[in-house]
Amino acid sequence: MNGAKYSQLRAMLAITKGSLRGIFRSPSAVVFSLGFPLVFILVFGFIGKSTVSVKVGVDRRTDINSRYYQELSHAGTLKLVTDQPEAEMEDDLKKGRLVAILNIVPKEGAGHVTAYDINIRTSTASDAAKKITLVSILKSIAGKLDDETYKRPTVATFTQTEVPGREFKTIDFILPGQLGFALMSAAVFGTAFLFYNMRQTLVLKRFFATPIKRTYIVLAEALSRMIFQLISSVVIIALGHFAFGFTLVNGFATFMEMLVLSVFGLLVFMGFGFVVSSLAKNESTIPPLANIITLPQFLLAGTFFPIDSFPGWLQPICKIMPLTYLIDALRKVAFEGLHLWHVGWELAILTLWGVVVYAVAVKVFKWE
Repeated sequence: MNGAKYSQLRAMLAITKGSLRGIFRSPSAVVFSLGFPLVFILVFGFIGKSTVSVKVGVDRRTDINSRYYQELSHAGTLKLVTDQPEAEMEDDLKKGRLVAILNIVPKEGAGHVTAYDINIRTSTASDAAKKITLVSILKSIAGKLDDETYKRPTVATFTQTEVPGREFKTIDFILPGQLGFALMSAAVFGTAFLFYNMRQTLVLKRFFATPIKRTYIVLAEALSRMIFQLISSVVIIALGHFAFGFTLVNGFATFMEMLVLSVFGLLVFMGFGFVVSSLAKNESTIPPLANIITLPQFLLAGTFFPIDSFPGWLQPICKIMPLTYLIDALRKVAFEGLHLWHVGWELAILTLWGVVVYAVAVKVFKWE
């Protein structure tokens, strides 16, 4: 020996380089990490805006015992929010989380028939189609009550004001969902197949004949996937922003914070990949095991539709999934302009998932 000290760092970087080249040469990795999300972004970007449900705040001064409000509460398209503080409701209106805030005031109308003043406060951040839907519902209820009073003068008059806010586009909802799904798919499927194949082909065993430590092997593979996925994230965000007007409130700072969240989410989901690769008896069992983890989250974590649009009994299940919190954090940072320290709750839940998953991975992971 020449006495030169073996460099674990250089060995790790060499493995990282080789692994990264292998990822770029893998069609499945490119499709799942970049192609699949881009297809959805292009489709929804061209489709434009869509309506799912109309979430409306109810001013605390509203008479919820009035006949008009009772009819309104039975409108299936509307989701009435009555339990929020006024300041929080106002903030949600300006950020587009609420389509409008309603104040319904009963008064005495012609012929001693109860009439109503319907005050509608909307925001420029609200979906225009949803605002039209809301006004249509309000007027249809007024028409129903008019008919009951035998065509007497209308029981309701409407005033509508609008506060300034950001325009919320379909791409602002879809892109964070697709980015989160791309991160999860790449981490779970990529890690599971990689380490299973490395065991089967005795690559890991050959590594053990070298001076490199096991920790550096794992770090090298993790680093290569992180670099590849960050490149994919940059492409997805850039295409959404420049081609379809995806909102980056604070510009480059928001872009960088989204990349930090991407790295964080990728690290958590890689733990699931380690577990799957260890539990798989053969290569054909990896996709079913991985889909058990990814498919429910793809459908229920708010990737395509707001969680509020799901049945009440299903929403608690949606809210325990780690992808839900990653997507929520991405949306809050991108559209609402929050910073990483403002999404501490979402990061805490992801951290908790990471601790649990890696604890399981350590127990079941196999090197040979």
